[in-house]
Amino acid sequence: MALLEIRGVGKTYGVLRALDGVDVTVSAESFHGLIGPNGSGKSTLLKAIAGAHYATEGTIVFDGVDVTTATPAERSRRGLSLKFQITAVLPELSVYDNVLLAQQAHRTLWDLLRSRSRAELHDEVMGWLERFRLADRADDLAEELSHGQQQWLEIAMALTQRPKLLLLDEPTGGMSPEERRATGRLLEPIREHCALVIVEHDLDFVRDICDRLTVLDNGKVLDDGTVEEIQNSRKVQEVYTTRV
Repeated sequence: MALLEIRGVGKTYGVLRALDGVDVTVSAESFHGLIGPNGSGKSTLLKAIAGAHYATEGTIVFDGVDVTTATPAERSRRGLSLKFQITAVLPELSVYDNVLLAQQAHRTLWDLLRSRSRAELHDEVMGWLERFRLADRADDLAEELSHGQQQWLEIAMALTQRPKLLLLDEPTGGMSPEERRATGRLLEPIREHCALVIVEHDLDFVRDICDRLTVLDNGKVLDDGTVEEIQNSRKVQEVYTTRV
């Protein structure tokens, strides 16, 4: 079943054609990777899906609804969540409070005014921290975490929204090899309730966790298929051999 259908999507900045007739289909509960050389349009496509900027042409259908011109907030309410490459945690707040604030974003103003949501959400907050190996850092300031741990914290914050689709832009950038391996293990359980679209330069990481890959080059889809099919694609091999 298709959760996300992108058809003929283009994005133009002045004379620059960043995306050109892109077609991508993402199935529910699947992990889908977007790969390609630098400047191929991966992050631009991710932002177009999230509504961080709007497609110049084409359509984006999410969970059966055309969201091509929907605002980021409208897409979020329908179940889209985006984590950018640069972490957006609140560095001067505790790790715990970062997740708590993400949880409280779904509470009504009345709940917040009664100041009851913190106690009610405690177990859920700690559950997310335990899931992402941060429970023992709950009282530490977010700025005291390593880069990899800050990435995990922001992924946990994004998942508190219970999205149907999580978009990740280079989540393993700057991580150690062990942190990259751990990130794959931490993400795998979300497959039960959330699909994933991930932009990533670490091809080993993408191969390990993704079911399907779309390869972009110069704003166009170069190839699309299973991990095995992409590994054996002569078109993809040529691009990565000559231009990466």
